[in-house]
Amino acid sequence: MIELAGIIILGIIAQWAAWKLKLPAILPLILIGLIVGPVSTLITEDGSKWIEPVWNGTNGLFAGESLFYFVSLAISIILFEGGLTLKKKEVLNVGPSIIRLITIGTIITFFGAGIAVHYLFQLSWSISLLFSSLIIVTGPTVITPILRNIRLKRDVSAILKWEGILIDPIGALVAVLVFEFISVDNTSDYTQTAIIEFSKIVLFGFTFGFTFAHAFNFILKKSLVPKYLLNVFTLAYVLGVFVLSDSFAHESGLLSVVIMGMVLGNIDMPHLKEILDFKESLSVLLISILFILLSANMNVKDFDLINNWQTLALFGIIILIVRPLGVFLSTKGSGLKFTEKTFISWVGPRGIVAAGIASLFGLKLVAKGEAGAEYITPLVFVIVLGTVLLNATTARLVARLLGVYVRSSKGILIVGASEVSRVIAQYLEKRNRYVVLIDNNADKIKLAQDMGLNAEVVDVFSDDVSNNIEFTDIGYLLALTGSKKVNTHTIHSFRKRIDASSAFRFVSETELSDGKRDVDANLLSLEDDFIRFSELIREYPQVNEINLTSQEDFTAKNKQLTEQLNTIPLFVSDEKGELYVIAAANEKIKIGKNCKLIYIGEPLSKKQVVIDK
Repeated sequence: MIELAGIIILGIIAQWAAWKLKLPAILPLILIGLIVGPVSTLITEDGSKWIEPVWNGTNGLFAGESLFYFVSLAISIILFEGGLTLKKKEVLNVGPSIIRLITIGTIITFFGAGIAVHYLFQLSWSISLLFSSLIIVTGPTVITPILRNIRLKRDVSAILKWEGILIDPIGALVAVLVFEFISVDNTSDYTQTAIIEFSKIVLFGFTFGFTFAHAFNFILKKSLVPKYLLNVFTLAYVLGVFVLSDSFAHESGLLSVVIMGMVLGNIDMPHLKEILDFKESLSVLLISILFILLSANMNVKDFDLINNWQTLALFGIIILIVRPLGVFLSTKGSGLKFTEKTFISWVGPRGIVAAGIASLFGLKLVAKGEAGAEYITPLVFVIVLGTVLLNATTARLVARLLGVYVRSSKGILIVGASEVSRVIAQYLEKRNRYVVLIDNNADKIKLAQDMGLNAEVVDVFSDDVSNNIEFTDIGYLLALTGSKKVNTHTIHSFRKRIDASSAFRFVSETELSDGKRDVDANLLSLEDDFIRFSELIREYPQVNEINLTSQEDFTAKNKQLTEQLNTIPLFVSDEKGELYVIAAANEKIKIGKNCKLIYIGEPLSKKQVVIDK
């Protein structure tokens, strides 16, 4: 009982420390697991571990292979949650690069790392290729924290995110095939066995994932499950699909749950936000438990095997030769710059799937007496721990040196998905500005998405809303809800990412009535609140542009718009297309050629350009 409680407590402490230090949680989790596991044997009188994951006859948490059943089920939940976050729209511009990364990149890593470990450690080809198959995967659990803390160019961020999630089941499939090869006594039978096993895994993985995703969507749309059972029903459903798929084709369960998550994340499914919130919390708990258990399951003698120069050489070959070679060949002709490819090459931390499956297969092969199998688990753990530590500590510096760190983003975050926000967002997108629109009202977000806008259901009062990967390329904030509390809270939440001078909100009804404005507030309009904007947009659902010829022309037309009852001036665009909020930058705007005055309301003249809703 003490051990079980201790694992959960230590896991949450590690997660908190990682949040505080802005590190991937895997780092403190593995270190804690090593301390309560193999390191503790050097301290205790009888040489026992403080936490023993596998039952050894006198103590331990899991008997036989129970630990690995738990690991498999937990990984299935984590990968399902990852699949839910994948959006088709993100991959439109970088799709070919991602496909090549998880195909060509996988092949290069598989053979490159396999050759390196074979010659460095004199392991058999089968064991060497099993090792290389396990380190194919980067991991969403380690990529995500790194991306959240670095403002990267969108394409670079999207490639790393998608690769991290999509390559997990691929790495698992390759590892399973190699394991099957080692398990087949007569190697001449391998080709037929491998083809059959691979075909079964792919067939049942895709079929079960796609079919059960639509079945789940049907269940929710028909309200066959009460809301209070929604989260636990989803958990049971995911586990059921995983186990069912695995019973038809061994190791196909991971692929099934990833496909199911991807399908559900990209269709009109009710309650997606609630399910994601629950799955995220559950994933944090499971990851905390898993990494401590798997690290604690290591032994001191495992590390004695790899305490040599060959391990360092292997690590260097993987991160400095194999990974860059895979990335550069996979992104050839993609339009990515050399510096962007170099950064993607540098960031390739391995995660929970590598560690979990390595522990599972490694111990199974050791039990069978397979020569060299004892190297699998410690070598994989060294790669996992080393790549996470390296990337977590150097990614920001390398991003700055390579110029992929976005210092002044032009992306715009709009909070609130009312008709006012949707009309303004559509106008900004048509001017080639990256816009993200968020609201906790799913119906409003659906309307925005139907207009082709990049819109997400987000609770601005969530603790980590400002750390969302989707917001890493945001430089401006428009808080356009009818609530001053929501608007000011959002600006406060993003203060570390978005400069205060680039964050704007509506003036509140109270500020208008008593004539007092917050001293530090940047207002979209000094005299027009949410109600006034809404009334005007309802009557004139469009954003208008009118050409400017001089500073005097701007002053005159801005005055006319301000005094006219049916118009509200918003922005001025300069010769380079930069937008300035008039209320905050009136005196700083220099009017020249091709400048435009942008407003909502009744059109002034036939000379202006009108962009309809």
